[in-house]
Amino acid sequence: MALGRAGEERAVKHLTSLGYEVIERNYRCHHGEIDIVARDGSTLVFIEVKTRRSREFGSGSEAVGNPKRKKIIQCAQEYIVLRNCEDVDARYDVVEVYFQDGQPVTVEVVKGAFWEEE
Repeated sequence: MALGRAGEERAVKHLTSLGYEVIERNYRCHHGEIDIVARDGSTLVFIEVKTRRSREFGSGSEAVGNPKRKKIIQCAQEYIVLRNCEDVDARYDVVEVYFQDGQPVTVEVVKGAFWEEE
């Protein structure tokens, strides 16, 4: 669990350095949780953080399967309604944080990693 928290902290620092404005962390709804809600310019971004020690079992974004995506999308839809953000463009990103020997070595943002089904 400590690795996941460290990954989220590193993700927030990286996103901020890229100009994202972090609005909320660990947003919870009855469908699940969104790790980070942020703005990238005028776009509202719902972000899942995946922290790994290696890519041996695939990338972080590959680990966000359909059930997890569905939960994130449902939470995002609820967030949008409750915050009156219906007219704002939204996007779903994944931040992959890779650690080696307890230190973050790579942070990658996968913009538009998934989207709502039409």
